[in-house]
Amino acid sequence: MAIKDTPEEWQVTATAVPFTGNKTSVRTDDVVMPDGSVVRRDYQVHPGSVAVLALDDEDRVLLIRQYRHPVRHRLWEIPAGLLDVPGENPLSAAQRELYEEAHVKAEDWRVLADIYPTPGGCDEAVRIFFARGLSAAEGERFLVEEEEADMEHARVPLPELVRGVLAGELHNTCLVTGVLALTAALAGDGIDALRPAGTPWPARPFDA
Repeated sequence: MAIKDTPEEWQVTATAVPFTGNKTSVRTDDVVMPDGSVVRRDYQVHPGSVAVLALDDEDRVLLIRQYRHPVRHRLWEIPAGLLDVPGENPLSAAQRELYEEAHVKAEDWRVLADIYPTPGGCDEAVRIFFARGLSAAEGERFLVEEEEADMEHARVPLPELVRGVLAGELHNTCLVTGVLALTAALAGDGIDALRPAGTPWPARPFDA
């Protein structure tokens, strides 16, 4: 048997949306189980996200640090953001986030990993890109507000981040996944073997 995730959809006999927020909502589905019973499943409906693991010419990863209220922590993260527009090209969204959060642009883009961060309670899908060939973006910096107004920046060598992940000091899903995936890629077939930036993404189909 191939170890590969496959799409599947069980019968839903009823659905409701008890809460709708600014960017996400909560849906309640009554789902038919294999034994014929019907159980209720509540989950967050999410537009999807992109994240960017950007590596500079000194093999340092570009990081941001900001407060995350649900977990009451200030976390080190890689630049990331929502897919705010239906059908939005994820590469364009990732390039925008790198500019807005770090005022940086990149020449070379690849797909590093596609993940479902919390599939038991949320339908969010995240595409993590790898970017290199970094340089400062032109023009004025993007105007930040709310949590982002207190954002910090750093560039950290990849091995130091691996150590932090394994020591339980770094927790952000995209940072952890991206750092370990890049480490595996470098130890395996290399960066050039990563998928092209425009690779189809069934979890969030997009316009070319």
